[in-house]
Amino acid sequence: MMKRIPYNSPAYIPESETYISQALQSGHLSGDGPFTRKSSALLESLTHAKKALLTTSCTHALEMTAILLDLKPGDEVIVPSFTFVSTVNAYVLRGAKPVFADIRPDTLNIDESKIEALITPKTKAIVVVHYAGAACEMDVINDLAAKHKLVVIEDNAHGLFGKYKGRNLGTLSPLATQSFHETKNISTGEGGALLINDPKFIERAEIIREKGTNRSRFFRGQIDKYSWVDIGSSYLPSELIAAVLLAQLESKDKIQAKRLAIWNTYHTELKKWANDNAILQPYIPNHCEHPGHIYYLLMPNLDSRTRFIEWMQSQNIVSVFHYLPLHLSDMGQQFGGQVGDCPVTEDISDRLVRLPLFYDLSENDLSYVIEKTTSFRP
Repeated sequence: MMKRIPYNSPAYIPESETYISQALQSGHLSGDGPFTRKSSALLESLTHAKKALLTTSCTHALEMTAILLDLKPGDEVIVPSFTFVSTVNAYVLRGAKPVFADIRPDTLNIDESKIEALITPKTKAIVVVHYAGAACEMDVINDLAAKHKLVVIEDNAHGLFGKYKGRNLGTLSPLATQSFHETKNISTGEGGALLINDPKFIERAEIIREKGTNRSRFFRGQIDKYSWVDIGSSYLPSELIAAVLLAQLESKDKIQAKRLAIWNTYHTELKKWANDNAILQPYIPNHCEHPGHIYYLLMPNLDSRTRFIEWMQSQNIVSVFHYLPLHLSDMGQQFGGQVGDCPVTEDISDRLVRLPLFYDLSENDLSYVIEKTTSFRP
C-alpha cells in the first residue's frame, strides 16, 4: 500500500542546523540576539514593513496589537467568524467584544460590504484575515476605517509573500501579524511576528514586547538603564527560533516556487473533475497574488465532504476540514452569536476540505493525491 501522505510537513532547510549550532555556541540564547536581528531585518526587507518584531507566536503578535490599541472592556472589534480562535482571543483577553462578520462566498475573506452595518460608537478596530493568502478588499476596508476613525489589523498568518494590487500583504494597514507555525510556508515550529507600518506604534511595541520595559532603548545605548514603563509581557522568541527562521527566510524563493508549483498543478489537474462534480476550486481575483499556502476544495455539501475525507484516509492521504464558525462556538454564543448570523461562513465551514500541500511533497505523491481525488464521486 502507498505510504501515508500527511496534510502538512514543515520544510526542512539544512542551513538551520548550522545556525542553531552557531546560536548554541554563541552563549546567547535569549531574545534579540544576532539571529533575531538578522531575521527581523530580512523580514523587513522582504515585506517592506517599516518594522518587524519577532514574537513567540502569531497569537502573541495579535495580543500586542490589542495592547497597542489600548482596548478596554466594552470596546468592540469586528472580526470574521471564519478564522482561527487566536484572531478573537487576543481582543477578548483585553475585555473587548468580538463582533462577528460574515465572509464572501468567493475568496472566503471578510465581506467588505457587510462591515459598515456592524460599526457602532464602541467599535475600535477591524481585523481582516487573508484566507489562504488571497487578499481581502483592502482599499474598501481601509476607506471604511478612515471614515469611522478605526484601526485595521491584518491577521496575515496565511498571506506572507502574497500581494494585493502589487503591494505585500502585511503592509496594507497600520499593524499586521505573521505566523511561523509548522503549518505555514515559512516555519519555525512555533513563532510569529508583528509587522508595524505606522511608525507611531514602533517604540511602544518594543516596550510591550519586552515585558513593559524600555530594554530595547537600553541596548541601543539610548538610555543608561532600563525600567518598567508600561504594561507588557514576554513576547520575545529565543535565538534558536530566530536561527531556524533565518534559514527559512533565506530559502524563501525555493520554498515559494515549490509550493506554488504544487498549487498550480492541483488547480490545473483537478479542474475538469471539479467542474463535472459541482466542486468549487479556490478563486483568486486578478488583482491578487497568493503565496501557495492552502489548496482547498468546496464540496457540494457536508455529507460529500465527510465521505471525501474518509475516502482519502482509506487511501492513506490526510485531507482536512478547516475553521468552525466562531460565532457558533460555546464562547461565540456567549457574545451573542446565533445560527444564521453569518450564513456564508456556516455553509462554507461544512463544505471546505484541504489537500496536502508542503515543500517536500514529491511529484509521485502529488500525482497519487490527484489520482485518488479525481476518482471520488460526491
